[in-house]
Amino acid sequence: MQELETKELKEGYILDYISGTEVKGTPEEVQAVQVYSKILVEDYNYPKENIQTHPQFRVKGSPSDTSFKFPVDIVVFKTSEKKRGDEIIVIECKKKTREDGIEQLKDYLKFCEAELGVWFNGESTHYIRKYIKNGRIHFDENLTNIPIFGQRVEDIGLFKRKDLKATHNLKSKFISIRNYLSGNTVGTTRDEEFARQIINIILCKLYDEKYTKLDNIVQFRAGLNEDPKEVAQRIKERFQEAKTVYKDILDEKDTIELDSKSLKYVVGELQNYSLMSAQRDVVGDAFEVFIHRALKGGQGQYFTPKNVVRTAIEIINPEIDDKIIDPACGSGGFLIESLKFLHHKIEKKGSEFNWPENEIEAEKIAKANINLRGIEKDTFLSKVVKAYMVIMGDGKSGIFCEDSLEPTKNWHTKTQSNVQLGTFDILLANPPFGAKIPVKGDYKLSQYPLGHKWKLNKKEKKWEMGKIKDKEAPQVLFIDRCLDLVKEGGKLALVLPDGILSNPTDGYIVQHIMSKAEILGMIDLPMSTFLPYTPTKTHLLFLKRTDNPKEDYQLFMSYAKTCGHDKRGREIYEDEIQLIPEYLKSIDKETKDNHLAWKMRLSEIKNNILLPKYYNPDIENELKEYEDTGKFIIKTIGQLQKEKILKISRGNEVGSHNYGTGEVPFVRTSEVANWEIIADCTHCLSEEVYNEYKEKQKIEEQDILVVNDGTYLMGRTAMVTKADLKIVIQSHFRRIKIIKKDILSPYLLLALLGLEIVQKQIESKSFRQGTISTLGNRILEVKIPIPIDEEIKSDIVENVKEIMTQKENAKLFAQEYNLLGKTENLMGIINKAKLGNL
Repeated sequence: MQELETKELKEGYILDYISGTEVKGTPEEVQAVQVYSKILVEDYNYPKENIQTHPQFRVKGSPSDTSFKFPVDIVVFKTSEKKRGDEIIVIECKKKTREDGIEQLKDYLKFCEAELGVWFNGESTHYIRKYIKNGRIHFDENLTNIPIFGQRVEDIGLFKRKDLKATHNLKSKFISIRNYLSGNTVGTTRDEEFARQIINIILCKLYDEKYTKLDNIVQFRAGLNEDPKEVAQRIKERFQEAKTVYKDILDEKDTIELDSKSLKYVVGELQNYSLMSAQRDVVGDAFEVFIHRALKGGQGQYFTPKNVVRTAIEIINPEIDDKIIDPACGSGGFLIESLKFLHHKIEKKGSEFNWPENEIEAEKIAKANINLRGIEKDTFLSKVVKAYMVIMGDGKSGIFCEDSLEPTKNWHTKTQSNVQLGTFDILLANPPFGAKIPVKGDYKLSQYPLGHKWKLNKKEKKWEMGKIKDKEAPQVLFIDRCLDLVKEGGKLALVLPDGILSNPTDGYIVQHIMSKAEILGMIDLPMSTFLPYTPTKTHLLFLKRTDNPKEDYQLFMSYAKTCGHDKRGREIYEDEIQLIPEYLKSIDKETKDNHLAWKMRLSEIKNNILLPKYYNPDIENELKEYEDTGKFIIKTIGQLQKEKILKISRGNEVGSHNYGTGEVPFVRTSEVANWEIIADCTHCLSEEVYNEYKEKQKIEEQDILVVNDGTYLMGRTAMVTKADLKIVIQSHFRRIKIIKKDILSPYLLLALLGLEIVQKQIESKSFRQGTISTLGNRILEVKIPIPIDEEIKSDIVENVKEIMTQKENAKLFAQEYNLLGKTENLMGIINKAKLGNL
């Protein structure tokens, strides 16, 4: 086994936890077999020597079967000899439906000696006990758990407090609990209510552990054949006692409302473990199984991914005595991770000065209670944070249920005495964002400069504050509140939507930020960061609070391309966000700038655009590679226009009421692909509308269309051919017309616009506005590597011209095919339009 561990595993293979052999890393193997193998060893104390996974143990398929044809995923034996006939538990881990999996498990139990069976698919757990009555096999599916090694089945649920043990596998248990509740609970089905119930149950268990003597049997238990109603009664009585201890979180109205059967299941799954002894991270991660699902974002509250939170905290690097606040703390991500970060520093300090363990723990609790503050206006979420704080080692007294944007004089007295403006060293926040949840009212808006209208003084090139607005989005006002809370020299890390940092009409926001703070740095977060919950593109902005910012200074920039999950929320291995802190540490040692960490001066920021991707150094590095060959010159599209080599114009909007009124294609951004125009007959226009735009647009052969506004289509191109002359193009296009074709061939430019380096620039200069991106006039800034080497140039032109000629001929043939003396459009565009107003 030791030899295997030093070998490099074959691609697609993993090391089996029990046998130490290489096995294929199938989803069932990774998510179920290996997970439950660890649970058996670490949580139930079964020796690895008593367990068989690979090679798989086989059981009969029928009484007469002598080949033992059915393989079982995991088998636990009485002894390490693993003799046939000594099986005590069989575990089926296949990715099947619950019904099929359980029926197969029963078949295994019928034809082997094991008394107990477990069906586990990585998300759900089901226990079965086999017993024989009157010579027939029966199954009991009301089992709440399996016994710990050395324990009898009859002993399940009879735990003294000293028998409880810590676990590293609690998350898989919580996933099973959540899925069981979702499919079986009566009367409670919403994720938020499940989360409320799990908070109550966790606090009940923590109380039971804390107030049960070591040699006494715990109340938080569910026996083998115990009536679910008796279990529920005992747990609910214990919860009533817990409410007197956790007054900051629970009130008289809080109850455990799960039906008796569901409550017994939950208790059965958790009863073996000591939550007090488990590592806090383990309990916290398990708790999040419920909390994540409960956050819907109805009030702009979205769970901040942990890699974003950790990266922000590592860069801010809070010290043990720093006062930290999150004024929009949601489910407490920034506060919890800050607490973990400070715990690590306290442990390091305790080790350095040889503190006893109890002194280290006391220091952790003291710093949490004194220095951590959170404000959240949602009652449920504030309860979540307090519960989380209890799990993590207190600090719950620093969480307040308030509206951060209210005048501070309107806060409760306790909040006012604990949260005062200008007193915090560190502020971390992901404020709620969204135009659909505006803040209204003069009494609120008048507090904030950003609650006023601003007008650009073009002569002075400065924004000037005016009257109070009627309403403003919360993320904008939170910038002011956050700046107000931090003292001179304090640091902030804010998650903000891109628009605030790039839209020309929001320039006053950037101006205001830079009058109250110095920018320490910015991280451009990937589009997928908050997906699938919201498509809002965001940044992490790091600030140093000061009333006297320098005119020029150095700051860091970072542009992350991946975030550990895709747009559907599915986990992927690539996660550049978590790499950024290490890259920033070595930023001064690197000779070449990297997109994950580079430095700039404030004076290099153009037009108050605070978007790192706009300044991505990888782009300049790649362009230089072209230039260094001596075979290319680099020119911007703007330069080419200035030299009158080409001309750029935009399309028009015709109004949806004109769609389907005739036979002239109205070309939209979704109708260009592979360099050609693919017209959609449902948007064809009448001759009257076409004539209105014909002279405005003057579409000509070899014009190039570039998608200038949109989402995933940004930068897509098409060339107008003889077959496309009678069209109207949408306003989201920029049309490039080559004027001096002897200097720059349209075929050459069409190809160059598709180069990766050009597409990278288009992406870097496209700014998010609501749900779409726009390139705007920044298309003029895009740099094109134009070949001056005649061989390269002629090769590209000849090949592209041939491709476009073939496309043109094919389209002309299809558009004007003569059949039975009648000209048909085989593409169906005109014919379908003639059928009616489609």
